[in-house]
Amino acid sequence: MENAINDLIIRIKNGYMARKESILSPNSRFREEILKKLTELKFIKGYKVGKENFKEINIELLYENGQPAMTDVKIFSKPGSRYYVSYRDLKPVLSGYGYSILSSPKGIVTNKEARAKKLGGELLFNIW
Repeated sequence: MENAINDLIIRIKNGYMARKESILSPNSRFREEILKKLTELKFIKGYKVGKENFKEINIELLYENGQPAMTDVKIFSKPGSRYYVSYRDLKPVLSGYGYSILSSPKGIVTNKEARAKKLGGELLFNIW
């Protein structure tokens, strides 16, 4: 897969659209960091790395009163076009109801954390 993060986010979005309880995704450390951040932000219930097969991650999707926790996503960085931003350029997503996810020198951070720590980086996607 050329861009693992875009693949992961689209798999999660499609799982919510199909009303699945859980989905499978290939495993990598970068994907695990993204999933850890999405779990903290309550966009997914959790994830488990396969015990027998370490190449797969089982992602449990979160529904609140029958509604998906994630409504939509907008992807910025693509394999041929990376999108870098300064912390000054980060704006609230949906008036603060959503998050921008960045890959920074300090790891995966949200737009709020990046502004507080004065970190810039590669803007991966907006999620709400």
